[in-house]
Amino acid sequence: MTESRATRGRSWSRCARAFGAVVAAAACAALLAACSVAVPDAAPVPASDGAPIVAFYGDSYTRGTGASSPERRWSTIVSEDHGWYEFNPSVDGLGFVNNRGFGDDLVDRIVEQDPPPDIVIVTMGLNDNFSMPAAADDIEAAIDADLRRLKDELPDARLIVVEPFWYTDERPDSVDRIIGWVAAGADRVGADHIAGASRWIEGHPEWMAADGIHPNDDGYAEIARRMDAELDRLGL
Repeated sequence: MTESRATRGRSWSRCARAFGAVVAAAACAALLAACSVAVPDAAPVPASDGAPIVAFYGDSYTRGTGASSPERRWSTIVSEDHGWYEFNPSVDGLGFVNNRGFGDDLVDRIVEQDPPPDIVIVTMGLNDNFSMPAAADDIEAAIDADLRRLKDELPDARLIVVEPFWYTDERPDSVDRIIGWVAAGADRVGADHIAGASRWIEGHPEWMAADGIHPNDDGYAEIARRMDAELDRLGL
Protein backbone atom coordinates (compact mmCIF):
# COMPACT_ATOMS: atom_id res chain seq x y z
CA MET A 1 0.00 0.00 0.00
CA THR A 2 1.30 3.51 -0.81
CA GLU A 3 -1.25 5.70 0.97
CA SER A 4 -0.05 7.63 4.04
CA ARG A 5 -0.80 6.53 7.58
CA ALA A 6 -2.81 9.73 8.11
CA THR A 7 -4.94 8.92 5.09
CA ARG A 8 -5.51 5.40 6.36
CA GLY A 9 -6.49 6.78 9.77
CA ARG A 10 -9.08 9.13 8.25
CA SER A 11 -10.44 6.31 6.12
CA TRP A 12 -10.92 4.01 9.10
CA SER A 13 -12.52 6.78 11.15
CA ARG A 14 -15.10 7.17 8.40
CA CYS A 15 -15.56 3.41 8.40
CA ALA A 16 -16.25 3.40 12.12
CA ARG A 17 -18.73 6.29 11.87
CA ALA A 18 -20.59 4.48 9.10
CA PHE A 19 -20.60 1.27 11.07
CA GLY A 20 -24.31 0.65 10.59
CA ALA A 21 -23.93 0.51 6.84
CA VAL A 22 -23.57 -2.99 5.46
CA VAL A 23 -21.08 -2.02 2.76
CA ALA A 24 -18.80 -0.18 5.20
CA ALA A 25 -18.91 -3.00 7.71
CA ALA A 26 -18.06 -5.55 5.06
CA ALA A 27 -15.12 -3.45 3.85
CA CYS A 28 -13.74 -3.07 7.38
CA ALA A 29 -14.09 -6.79 8.06
CA ALA A 30 -12.33 -7.68 4.82
CA LEU A 31 -9.40 -5.41 5.60
CA LEU A 32 -9.08 -6.71 9.17
CA ALA A 33 -8.91 -10.24 7.79
CA ALA A 34 -6.56 -9.38 4.94
CA CYS A 35 -3.92 -7.30 6.71
CA SER A 36 -1.57 -9.97 8.02
CA VAL A 37 2.09 -10.73 8.49
CA ALA A 38 3.95 -13.98 8.13
CA VAL A 39 3.17 -15.51 11.52
CA PRO A 40 3.55 -19.29 11.56
CA ASP A 41 0.77 -21.67 12.47
CA ALA A 42 0.59 -22.83 16.07
CA ALA A 43 3.69 -24.82 16.91
CA PRO A 44 3.27 -28.37 18.25
CA VAL A 45 3.34 -28.50 22.03
CA PRO A 46 5.96 -30.90 23.37
CA ALA A 47 5.29 -33.49 26.02
CA SER A 48 4.97 -31.69 29.33
CA ASP A 49 8.09 -31.10 31.39
CA GLY A 50 6.01 -29.55 34.12
CA ALA A 51 5.54 -26.16 32.44
CA PRO A 52 1.90 -25.13 31.94
CA ILE A 53 0.46 -25.38 28.43
CA VAL A 54 -1.61 -22.32 27.56
CA ALA A 55 -3.99 -22.19 24.59
CA PHE A 56 -4.99 -18.84 23.08
CA TYR A 57 -8.35 -18.55 21.31
CA GLY A 58 -8.26 -15.29 19.38
CA ASP A 59 -8.14 -13.24 16.21
CA SER A 60 -5.43 -11.14 14.53
CA TYR A 61 -4.71 -9.23 17.73
CA THR A 62 -3.68 -12.49 19.38
CA ARG A 63 -2.10 -13.99 16.27
CA GLY A 64 0.23 -10.98 16.27
CA THR A 65 -0.65 -9.31 12.99
CA GLY A 66 1.24 -6.01 12.78
CA ALA A 67 4.19 -7.21 14.88
CA SER A 68 7.63 -7.33 13.30
CA SER A 69 8.03 -10.98 14.33
CA PRO A 70 6.02 -13.60 16.24
CA GLU A 71 8.24 -13.10 19.27
CA ARG A 72 6.90 -9.55 19.58
CA ARG A 73 3.21 -10.48 19.85
CA TRP A 74 1.69 -10.15 23.31
CA SER A 75 0.80 -13.83 23.74
CA THR A 76 4.41 -14.90 23.20
CA ILE A 77 5.77 -12.18 25.48
CA VAL A 78 3.35 -13.21 28.24
CA SER A 79 4.07 -16.92 27.75
CA GLU A 80 7.80 -16.32 28.02
CA ASP A 81 7.33 -14.13 31.09
CA HIS A 82 5.40 -16.91 32.82
CA GLY A 83 7.38 -19.90 31.57
CA TRP A 84 4.43 -21.31 29.61
CA TYR A 85 4.25 -23.42 26.49
CA GLU A 86 2.21 -21.35 24.03
CA PHE A 87 -0.38 -23.01 21.79
CA ASN A 88 -1.72 -20.19 19.64
CA PRO A 89 -3.82 -21.15 16.60
CA SER A 90 -5.47 -17.69 16.42
CA VAL A 91 -6.71 -16.57 13.00
CA ASP A 92 -7.00 -13.15 11.35
CA GLY A 93 -10.58 -11.95 10.94
CA LEU A 94 -12.05 -14.60 13.24
CA GLY A 95 -14.99 -13.95 15.52
CA PHE A 96 -17.42 -15.96 17.57
CA VAL A 97 -19.52 -15.89 14.36
CA ASN A 98 -17.42 -14.09 11.73
CA ASN A 99 -15.40 -16.35 9.43
CA ARG A 100 -16.11 -19.45 11.47
CA GLY A 101 -16.73 -21.49 8.32
CA PHE A 102 -13.14 -21.26 7.04
CA GLY A 103 -10.55 -23.88 7.94
CA ASP A 104 -10.37 -25.89 11.14
CA ASP A 105 -12.50 -24.63 13.99
CA LEU A 106 -10.29 -23.24 16.75
CA VAL A 107 -12.43 -24.58 19.58
CA ASP A 108 -12.06 -28.06 18.05
CA ARG A 109 -8.29 -27.62 17.89
CA ILE A 110 -8.04 -26.43 21.48
CA VAL A 111 -10.20 -29.13 23.05
CA GLU A 112 -8.46 -31.82 20.96
CA GLN A 113 -4.96 -30.57 21.79
CA ASP A 114 -2.73 -33.34 23.19
CA PRO A 115 -1.43 -32.82 25.79
CA PRO A 116 -4.45 -30.73 26.85
CA PRO A 117 -3.96 -27.12 27.90
CA ASP A 118 -3.73 -26.16 31.55
CA ILE A 119 -5.02 -22.66 30.81
CA VAL A 120 -7.22 -21.33 27.99
CA ILE A 121 -7.23 -17.58 27.29
CA VAL A 122 -10.11 -16.30 25.13
CA THR A 123 -9.69 -12.93 23.41
CA MET A 124 -12.48 -13.07 20.84
CA GLY A 125 -15.21 -10.66 19.78
CA LEU A 126 -13.64 -7.74 17.88
CA ASN A 127 -14.56 -8.98 14.41
CA ASP A 128 -18.15 -9.78 15.35
CA ASN A 129 -18.81 -6.04 15.48
CA PHE A 130 -18.82 -6.11 11.68
CA SER A 131 -21.87 -8.38 11.69
CA MET A 132 -23.86 -6.24 14.10
CA PRO A 133 -26.73 -5.74 14.55
CA ALA A 134 -27.95 -8.30 12.01
CA ALA A 135 -26.21 -11.25 13.68
CA ALA A 136 -26.70 -10.11 17.29
CA ASP A 137 -28.64 -13.19 18.39
CA ASP A 138 -26.18 -15.55 16.70
CA ILE A 139 -23.19 -13.81 18.26
CA GLU A 140 -24.63 -13.91 21.77
CA ALA A 141 -25.50 -17.59 21.37
CA ALA A 142 -22.07 -18.45 19.93
CA ILE A 143 -20.30 -16.77 22.87
CA ASP A 144 -22.22 -18.95 25.31
CA ALA A 145 -21.72 -22.09 23.22
CA ASP A 146 -17.95 -21.63 22.83
CA LEU A 147 -17.33 -20.81 26.48
CA ARG A 148 -19.55 -23.66 27.67
CA ARG A 149 -17.78 -26.14 25.41
CA LEU A 150 -14.32 -25.05 26.55
CA LYS A 151 -15.40 -25.32 30.17
CA ASP A 152 -17.13 -28.70 29.78
CA GLU A 153 -14.56 -30.41 27.55
CA LEU A 154 -11.52 -29.08 29.40
CA PRO A 155 -12.74 -29.35 33.00
CA ASP A 156 -9.22 -29.28 34.46
CA ALA A 157 -8.14 -26.17 32.55
CA ARG A 158 -8.40 -22.67 33.96
CA LEU A 159 -10.55 -20.62 31.60
CA ILE A 160 -9.73 -16.90 31.33
CA VAL A 161 -12.00 -14.72 29.21
CA VAL A 162 -10.65 -11.32 28.16
CA GLU A 163 -12.79 -8.35 27.16
CA PRO A 164 -12.63 -8.12 23.34
CA PHE A 165 -9.94 -5.81 21.99
CA TRP A 166 -10.88 -2.75 19.92
CA TYR A 167 -8.81 -0.78 17.45
CA THR A 168 -10.09 2.83 17.21
CA ASP A 169 -10.88 5.55 19.72
CA GLU A 170 -14.37 5.74 18.22
CA ARG A 171 -16.61 2.98 19.55
CA PRO A 172 -19.85 1.93 17.88
CA ASP A 173 -22.61 0.81 20.24
CA SER A 174 -21.95 -2.80 19.26
CA VAL A 175 -18.57 -2.80 21.04
CA ASP A 176 -20.10 -2.44 24.49
CA ARG A 177 -22.94 -4.84 23.66
CA ILE A 178 -20.50 -7.60 22.72
CA ILE A 179 -18.31 -6.79 25.73
CA GLY A 180 -21.37 -7.28 27.93
CA TRP A 181 -22.25 -10.62 26.34
CA VAL A 182 -18.68 -11.87 26.77
CA ALA A 183 -18.59 -10.84 30.45
CA ALA A 184 -21.97 -12.45 31.09
CA GLY A 185 -20.93 -15.64 29.29
CA ALA A 186 -17.76 -15.87 31.37
CA ASP A 187 -19.77 -15.45 34.55
CA ARG A 188 -22.24 -18.17 33.54
CA VAL A 189 -19.49 -20.78 33.14
CA GLY A 190 -17.50 -19.64 36.17
CA ALA A 191 -14.52 -18.42 34.14
CA ASP A 192 -12.11 -15.72 35.20
CA HIS A 193 -12.80 -12.43 33.42
CA ILE A 194 -10.40 -9.63 32.49
CA ALA A 195 -12.17 -6.31 31.88
CA GLY A 196 -10.93 -3.15 30.16
CA ALA A 197 -8.88 -4.68 27.33
CA SER A 198 -10.80 -2.77 24.65
CA ARG A 199 -9.18 0.46 25.90
CA TRP A 200 -5.61 -0.72 26.55
CA ILE A 201 -4.16 0.98 23.46
CA GLU A 202 -6.79 3.70 23.13
CA GLY A 203 -5.49 7.21 22.46
CA HIS A 204 -2.05 6.06 21.31
CA PRO A 205 -1.74 6.17 17.51
CA GLU A 206 2.01 5.66 17.91
CA TRP A 207 1.23 2.10 19.12
CA MET A 208 -0.47 1.18 15.84
CA ALA A 209 1.14 -0.53 12.84
CA ALA A 210 1.29 1.12 9.43
CA ASP A 211 -2.10 -0.37 8.50
CA GLY A 212 -3.76 1.74 11.21
CA ILE A 213 -5.68 -1.32 12.39
CA HIS A 214 -3.34 -3.61 14.29
CA PRO A 215 -0.82 -2.83 17.04
CA ASN A 216 2.87 -2.50 16.26
CA ASP A 217 5.63 -3.91 18.49
CA ASP A 218 5.14 -1.12 21.03
CA GLY A 219 1.38 -1.70 21.05
CA TYR A 220 1.79 -5.41 21.63
CA ALA A 221 4.31 -4.69 24.40
CA GLU A 222 1.70 -2.51 26.12
CA ILE A 223 -0.96 -5.20 25.75
CA ALA A 224 1.50 -7.72 27.24
CA ARG A 225 2.25 -5.36 30.14
CA ARG A 226 -1.45 -4.89 30.90
CA MET A 227 -2.18 -8.59 30.48
CA ASP A 228 0.65 -9.54 32.83
CA ALA A 229 -0.77 -7.21 35.47
CA GLU A 230 -4.22 -8.77 35.14
CA LEU A 231 -2.82 -12.29 35.27
CA ASP A 232 -0.89 -11.38 38.40
CA ARG A 233 -4.16 -10.18 39.90
CA LEU A 234 -5.60 -13.63 39.15
CA GLY A 235 -2.67 -15.29 40.87
CA LEU A 236 -0.86 -16.45 37.72
